[in-house]
Parts: sequence; C-alpha cells; structure tokens
Amino acid sequence: MQLRTFLIAGVASFMAALDTLVVTTALPTIREQFGASLESMEWTVNVFTLCYAVFLLTAAALGDRFGRKRVFVLGLVLFTASSAAAAMAGSIGLLVLARAIQGLGTAMIIPLALTLLVSATRPERRGAAIAGLGGMVGLGIALGPWIGGAVVQYGSWQAVFWINVPVGLVLVPLAALLLAEGGRVRRRLDVRGILLMMAGLFGVVFGLIRSVTLGWSHVQVLPPIVAGAAVLVAFVWWERVAAEPVLPPRLFRSRGFTLSNVVSTLVQGGMLGAVFLLTQFLQLVLAYGPLDAGVRTLPWTLLPAVVAPLAGVFGERLGVRRLMVASAVLQGAALACFAVVVAPAVPYALLWPGMVVAGAGMGLFYAVAARQPLDFVAPAEEGLAAGVNNAMRQIGIVLGVAVLAGVFAAGGGYGTPALFVSGLRASLWAGAAILAVAAVAAWLVPAVPARRDPRSQALATAASGGDQPAQPLAP
Repeated sequence: MQLRTFLIAGVASFMAALDTLVVTTALPTIREQFGASLESMEWTVNVFTLCYAVFLLTAAALGDRFGRKRVFVLGLVLFTASSAAAAMAGSIGLLVLARAIQGLGTAMIIPLALTLLVSATRPERRGAAIAGLGGMVGLGIALGPWIGGAVVQYGSWQAVFWINVPVGLVLVPLAALLLAEGGRVRRRLDVRGILLMMAGLFGVVFGLIRSVTLGWSHVQVLPPIVAGAAVLVAFVWWERVAAEPVLPPRLFRSRGFTLSNVVSTLVQGGMLGAVFLLTQFLQLVLAYGPLDAGVRTLPWTLLPAVVAPLAGVFGERLGVRRLMVASAVLQGAALACFAVVVAPAVPYALLWPGMVVAGAGMGLFYAVAARQPLDFVAPAEEGLAAGVNNAMRQIGIVLGVAVLAGVFAAGGGYGTPALFVSGLRASLWAGAAILAVAAVAAWLVPAVPARRDPRSQALATAASGGDQPAQPLAP
C-alpha cells in the first residue's frame, strides 16, 4: 500500500509542480503567436498561482469533509482536462482560463497527495516518505524551465500542456482503484471567509496587473486595489468572529509565526518575480532558443535540490533563523549582481555566478521556510500553520510577478533590447530591495531555544491541513 501510494502521489505531485515554472520558457513563443501583452503574460503565470494559493486551504477542508481520495482524484481530473484545454486554446483569454482551472486542480493534488501518503505509511517511516514526496515536488519545480524549453524548441508551446494529459489519464484510474480513502472529518466550511479572501486578492492583483499598461490613475487600477484591500480588511474581521475560520487569527498572535510568513511571502515574491522576467531576457534579448534558455537556468533551479537536503541536515546545528537570513541575503545579492551586469549583449559567463548564488539561497529557503513557522505554534496547530505558510508563499509569487512586472513596464518595455534591459534592471533592483526587507524580517524572528522532536501525528495533521482546537502559542 505504501509503495503504490507513494508512486501515485509522487508522480501526481511532480506533474502538478512542474507546471509552476514549465510555462516560463514558453512565454515568448506564446506572446508572439497571440500578439499578447505583458499583462496577458502575467496572467498566464499569475492566475495559476493565485487559484492555487487561494484554494489551497479550501481543498484541504473539502478533503476532510467529502473524502480525501475523492477530492484528490477530482483534482487530477481537473488538472488533466485543463491541460488539454490549455493546449487547444485558440486565444490568450482561453489559455488564461485553462491555467486558472489548472491552479484549482493543483491545489487539490499537492496537499491531499501528502495526506494520503501519510495515512498509508507506518509512523516510523513517515518522515522518509514525506521527504521523498517533497523531493518530487522540488524536482518538478527545478526541471520546469528545462523541460519546457526542450518541449517548445523541438515541438510547440502546446506540447508543454499536452505532456500532462497521458500521465493524468493513467493516474486517474490508478488513484481511484488503488488508493485508500485516508479518513474523513466533518467540519464546517468557512464559505464567507473563502469568498472574501478570493475577492480581495483578485481585486488587488487585478489592479496591479492592469497598472502595467494603463497607469495608476486609470479607473481599472486604483479602484480595484482599494476595493480589494477593503474586502481583505472585511475578511480579517470575519475571521475573528467566524466559528471555524479558514485562516484563524489566533495563529498570528505569535510574532515569530507572523514574521516567518512575512519572510516567506517576500522571498517568494522577490525571487520568482525576477525569474518571470529573466527567463524572457535570455530568449528575447540574448536570443537563446527555448531549450538553451532552460539549460542556462539549471544552475539556479537545480542547485536547490542539492543545497536543501544539506541545509536540512545542518539546520538544527546552525539554526533555522540564521539559514533563513542567509537565504534572503544570498538571493538579494544575486539579483543585485544581475542588475549590475545585465546588458543587451552580456556574456552568459557574467550571469552564471549570480545564478549559482541565487540557487544556493533558494535551496536554503526551501529547506527551512516550511518548518520555521511550526516553531511558533502548538503541536495541534502545526497542520493549519503549514497550510497557511504554503498559501502565503503562493500569494507572494502572484504579488511579486505583478509588482516587478509593473516596475519593468515603468522603466522599459519590449520595444528594443536596450528598452527591455532598462526595465529589467529596474525590476531587479526592486526585487533586491524586497529581499533586503525579507532579510531584516528574518533577523527579527525570535530565536527558538530548542526544536521539538518530529511528531508523526503533527506530520499527518500538516498533510491534511485540518483545523484544530485553539492551543497556547509559543512566544
């Protein structure tokens, strides 16, 4: 049972994680075919991540209420069908819609894959199983640009999405027939909180993205941002009075928990917002083909697979807070290095050191970002805390891409290589500033005298994202 569950959950998680970055090397080709704007390109990336982030906690709650295997299989169906729809999209609008459904499917697949694996694994082997599944997710993210580049160069951008379809068609019946249910918990869904959160985030992100082409004074920019912020305030108020809130305010009474999530949001936003533009720079300015561009990002995207396990081993000795500070500093320094050297004809040899430094910093981040918030909550709260941190990281990607693309548009554009470099340089300095703030916030996270030993039940709870009764919080 454990092996087949790991194989099904691992392959499904790899496939879903792959689509986080696999589309980035296809963006120039998609833009050329559809004549799409920068704003449309942002939505192609952002709508996936936004739907994933917003629906993440909801999917875990649905799994608890209606059956984890059932929701997992539904996620696979949605992801597979939307991948086919994206491949067949005849316009940028249809592609964005398909990417939104992909994000919803991913929100069902990744957390519930972990839940089902934990339920099928003996307590003494759960740590290794969870580490293996996390490795599959990290490998999917790391190989995304390279696989996307190879597929686009030797096939078409549509093939980036078609590759998911046969895998999904195999996984759906296997999951339905071979997986155990994994348990069910009756809980009330915070429907009002979910709708408020979705509406508020959509308003803010929509306004930020529209600002790229319309400017801050346009009616489609500032009013949606203000309205979205107001709805988010209402969401915070509602979560304080709701019986079973989707995002319990009690978690944020801990300064350590709050700052840990602030750091995660800023690091994801600053770094992956820069990735969105740098992958296009390699193709549009330096004229690398999709495959060559993907290969040249491997020092950045593959190094975390080496650094993260080492950081996990030495994290107890060096301290999680120090590693998080180092992560933000290294990634900020890498973006500053890029900002100094980028030029219309910059040799790749000048970009390579920054990619190595960025990859090392990203590896440290992946090793400790998910575990740091758990130091500041009670054991029974760890599952919910892990879900909140994951959601905040995805929201950070959405906001980071929107903000850095706005800086890019304000300082340059797609007109000429020189104009692109001008906008890119401004956005890289902005990303470095965001990561500098993240480094300060990471340093302000309270030190934890000693970490608790790993707990099988906490891992199971983290996988399910299930809510728990209120417990005293750590300092």
